[in-house]
Amino acid sequence: MSVAASIARLHSPLKELVSSVADAHHGKSEKDKTEVSEWIEKVAAGDAVKADGLRDLDAQLTPNTYIVSNYFTAADVALYGALHPLLAQLQPTQYYSHPAVTRYFDHIQNRPLVREAATPFAPAFSLVPFDLENAPSIERKADPPKEKKKVPKAADQAESSSAAAPAEKKSKKKEAAQTVDESVNKDADAAAPKEKKEKKPAQESGKKGGNAPKAAEDAGEPVPSMIDLRVGHIVDIMKHPDADGLYVEQIDFGEETGPRTVVSGLVNYIPIEQMRDKYLVGVCNLKPANMRGVKSFAMVLCATHKDGKEAGIELVEPPVGSQPGDRVYFEGSDFENAQPLSQLNPKKKIFETIQPGFTTLESHEAAWINPGTRSVHRIRTTKGVCVGPNFIGASLS
Repeated sequence: MSVAASIARLHSPLKELVSSVADAHHGKSEKDKTEVSEWIEKVAAGDAVKADGLRDLDAQLTPNTYIVSNYFTAADVALYGALHPLLAQLQPTQYYSHPAVTRYFDHIQNRPLVREAATPFAPAFSLVPFDLENAPSIERKADPPKEKKKVPKAADQAESSSAAAPAEKKSKKKEAAQTVDESVNKDADAAAPKEKKEKKPAQESGKKGGNAPKAAEDAGEPVPSMIDLRVGHIVDIMKHPDADGLYVEQIDFGEETGPRTVVSGLVNYIPIEQMRDKYLVGVCNLKPANMRGVKSFAMVLCATHKDGKEAGIELVEPPVGSQPGDRVYFEGSDFENAQPLSQLNPKKKIFETIQPGFTTLESHEAAWINPGTRSVHRIRTTKGVCVGPNFIGASLS
């Protein structure tokens, strides 16, 4: 059944809500379309949401931002509508016990086009408030230590052999006799002239590129093109459960593996409402880092006012029309076509060496200024130049 036909089976006003959310995709592939249709069918039949079945739904949503694939679909609007009457009645202690469902529902209800479409149907789909700031910390259990395989000691082997059965002792005597014969033959071989062994080419011994060793990927002076910058889209955001000053975002960088978890210290500088659904520039090849128990897989590029953090911090914005995963690069023949490193080596401090040259120009355009030549290299995509909306002479990091 097509997605449109499945939507037609929904009860009003949910049917009208799903139909009126403009950015709700019906599926980018045939497989996704089938799954979207199946989820809407489950909602229509009343099988998607049950008070005693939230635990299963919570487990399904824990690793995912959306119910189908890694982007927003009509199935998410339908599931949001089905969850609404249930979650609107839950007390904090009840919705705290289903953190993934609560996070998912709150993300969907706060999407701008969902809120716009839901307004005419109030109170059926009114905004449900959640006290997430006082949510209990999630207990994270450490992985059990891996058992190391014990290598038998010589003494243990000797003890084992002394405890062998009488039948095994006879076999050992035969082996000992063979060992004596072999040692005699080895002594004879040792007395014979030895032939020189030919050295194998480096490639045969496992090294690439013949005798010449492969150059390190990050060899030479740090240059800005080593940094992997991409357009990202915040598809979900919440405050860190264990740190008052940190956000935990799910950011879509256009990867098949889905959004990345990113932790950023922006709570005291940018309100969460201004972060939701935001397009930004992310540094995507930093080594993943644990931030108070949550692993962060990228960094949000921000502009800090020239007078310091207290004067303001804002997100660096990609040009209008940007899509998640769009490549962000530095202008100039030396950088435009260069490939970034797969991962920056923290010991080399490549980002730290380049970062002092990041700034915003009088035009608010983001750029890197070469400290040696003072040449200006704007930071851009194929659609235009990235900007710090309000700051001039800001530091980017």
